[in-house]
Amino acid sequence: MNALKLRLIVMNFLQFFIWGAWLITIGAYWFQTLPEIYPDKEWSGAAFGALFSTMGWAALVMPSLLGIVADKWINAERLLGICHFAGAITLFSLPMVDDPTVMFWVLLLNMAFYMPTLSLAITVAYSSLKKAGKDVVTDFPPIRVWGTIGFIVAMWTVSITHLEKTAGQFYVAAGAALLLAIYSFTLPKCPPEGRGVKSASIAEALGLNAFSLFRKSRIAIFFIFSMLLGAALQLTNAYGDTFLHDFDKVDIYKDTIAVKYPAIIMSISQISETLFILAIPFFMKRFGIKRVMLMSMFAWVLRFGLFGYGNPGDGLWMIILSCIVYGMAFDFFNISGSLFIEGQTSPKIRASAQGLFMMMTNGFGAIIGSMASGYIIDLFFTNPDKTLQWKNIWLSFAGYSLVVAILFMILFKDEKPKYSEEDRTGVVALA
Repeated sequence: MNALKLRLIVMNFLQFFIWGAWLITIGAYWFQTLPEIYPDKEWSGAAFGALFSTMGWAALVMPSLLGIVADKWINAERLLGICHFAGAITLFSLPMVDDPTVMFWVLLLNMAFYMPTLSLAITVAYSSLKKAGKDVVTDFPPIRVWGTIGFIVAMWTVSITHLEKTAGQFYVAAGAALLLAIYSFTLPKCPPEGRGVKSASIAEALGLNAFSLFRKSRIAIFFIFSMLLGAALQLTNAYGDTFLHDFDKVDIYKDTIAVKYPAIIMSISQISETLFILAIPFFMKRFGIKRVMLMSMFAWVLRFGLFGYGNPGDGLWMIILSCIVYGMAFDFFNISGSLFIEGQTSPKIRASAQGLFMMMTNGFGAIIGSMASGYIIDLFFTNPDKTLQWKNIWLSFAGYSLVVAILFMILFKDEKPKYSEEDRTGVVALA
């Protein structure tokens, strides 16, 4: 392993360790711990849906905005470090919050700094690998897999130390964010590719030419379905760990391993990711983006359906199988999608295009998934005693994913684009 790959591996490990320390377990903190500490406040499902939507609201603007900054003015690795330093400060602040509304705004501020780092980290990796003469489709997935390993290590750390229901999870995340902030300034230099380039239009001068990708129907359709799959991703992130924690109210399940250590069980999803990430180059080159995305969509159907019929007892195998299927559901949509977008754009708008993909998936998609699910669960799947109808919740999510898959199969065309590498001006000229 050469030095460049090792440096990018460390970056990816810390990038996702930060997220893994709290993303899956914040639901247990919200629904089980905060109501006990502050019983006079409204810690409802709808309020949690709004809280979880903060990543969506932040991703609507910040990845694209900072992508433009990285393309035209500031080195991507420096911007990555600045964002993580600010993110560390907000994560340290979260345990001090005792009100749902205040927590929404603090987490929104944190997400405003964190969400751009997802696309900035990809930009740093792609730029560095291409400058070193590497093939990103082949060389990036084995590097990115360490991000998933970082996510797993964070989940296990929080679970084994029994921080799943406590504010301690945010301190763990904050420490990792501070470490990555410092480390980012040592990464390979990724100067703005668009700096000093004469602008042909006002949109290009402002760094908005990545939005011209929507002019191509194939790419526009891809972005729309990325948004719909982004909604599915938020459903499993928001409710998976909480679903298992809820079984501690049932006597026959409360002493099972899945209920005692739900984050560890959920981490099987990330362990599965490590295998499917490594398989991406084979599947992308052999089957193309349409078939790979369809595999992801039908995997989401299985993911939710198996959760619907599973339990921590004799149905534990279904929960574990659901976690294994998650690896394909997530990677074949998220990682393959970023590689697809990289292949459709000019290096001059690399960061902007990745920010746009992030906006559609973790922006619009997250908002739709988080807020709609919160209201739907409160309206249709909450019993009078405030317990949740988990089977119906998961089956409704499975039905949603199935509809998305069928529509994608019909609407997305899988032709291979033809373009001149020397003449790429920001959008591929499709054959």
